[in-house]
Amino acid sequence: MPLSTILRAAASLLALIVTCGTLAGTPASSVQDEFDAASAAAQAARVDGPNRLALRDQAALDLPAGFSYIPVAQAARLMHAIGNPTDDGFMGLVVGEAMNGFVSIRHEKSGHVRDDDARDWNPGELLNNLREGAEAGNEERRQRGIPEFVVGGWVEAPAYDATTHRLVWSAEIRDKAPGDGDASPGVNYNTYQLGRDGYISMNLVTNLDGVDSQKPLARLLLDGLSFNEGKRYADFNADTDSVAPYGLAALVGGIAAKKLGLLATAGLFLAKFWKIAAIAAVGFGVGLKRLFSRKTDA
Repeated sequence: MPLSTILRAAASLLALIVTCGTLAGTPASSVQDEFDAASAAAQAARVDGPNRLALRDQAALDLPAGFSYIPVAQAARLMHAIGNPTDDGFMGLVVGEAMNGFVSIRHEKSGHVRDDDARDWNPGELLNNLREGAEAGNEERRQRGIPEFVVGGWVEAPAYDATTHRLVWSAEIRDKAPGDGDASPGVNYNTYQLGRDGYISMNLVTNLDGVDSQKPLARLLLDGLSFNEGKRYADFNADTDSVAPYGLAALVGGIAAKKLGLLATAGLFLAKFWKIAAIAAVGFGVGLKRLFSRKTDA
């Protein structure tokens, strides 16, 4: 991401921090100070590639050169500072020198996900399911005061490799009420690795205009992910292991999202451009205060 772009996003971020802090009844300085502190902690704790990272007792990630991993505690603090909650499945973030955005790593212990339906699925039908699931979820969003969104077309149609048990897909998702000032909406480029009792998602959050140039980076990270022996998809034991209540299509916002009312099963992780740039800035080893103070020089 060009420095000038991050500088503009940093200026917007500081303005939004002030606004959000005021609206929430929290002193703006406290909100801004927390983001600065979270950013500094993330930079201090980050692990640079090349490196082999242990993802709890589940898997390992061979982190290439040019990428950095932010551990769970510091990554969660950073996410919370920009208004994105995390849960027990959160495994940290990856940022990179050439990455226009960030990758959120997460483990979902859903039970063994059957992949039989991948042989017969129809991309058009999956897209319709995703749209219907989004629209059904909008009713709850309205009640909670959360912005509604709509699903456009595929950024990349779902593709599943039955040999490696990897799934990749991405859809265009926009605010239902445009006009928030974003030049390009955020987009998720979703990658999954199925395991014995669930799956790991490594979802690239970037902007729609630049997603094509970022896809190879997301796939490079996915190639470096592997479940530990005993946790692999092939290690599933039908006599002892639990099975997920949905199939692979649910990970593309399909049947489970409609039947269970859960769009979260689609792995959606929406982010505004200023949030994307804010976390991407950590990959440059500089805090937003420093970026903002250098705006005039730039």
